[in-house]
Amino acid sequence: MDEGQLAYMASRLALGAVAVFFAIVFWSKARDAVWMLVIIGVIAGYAETVYSVLESFGITGQAGPAIGSVPLLSILLANLPAASFLAAFATAAARRYRKRL
Repeated sequence: MDEGQLAYMASRLALGAVAVFFAIVFWSKARDAVWMLVIIGVIAGYAETVYSVLESFGITGQAGPAIGSVPLLSILLANLPAASFLAAFATAAARRYRKRL
């Protein structure tokens, strides 16, 4: 692993940790479903970052179900933040649409 990869992983972990910290702080104040879904997406994104770093160091194994050569957990963690953000934006759009009727 070269210096560039190490800086890349360290910056993702550091910035993600700060984002998750503020998401958890905001979680106690948010009672809205849209914000809760956004917060879940931020936390899931950080979980994916941590998992990919552990995978690159060889700490997490390839055990478990896989689709081809890609572990199912990697696929789920990579897509969970986008699915959560999609649900948040769809909920916000549905609320806005209902208010117009």
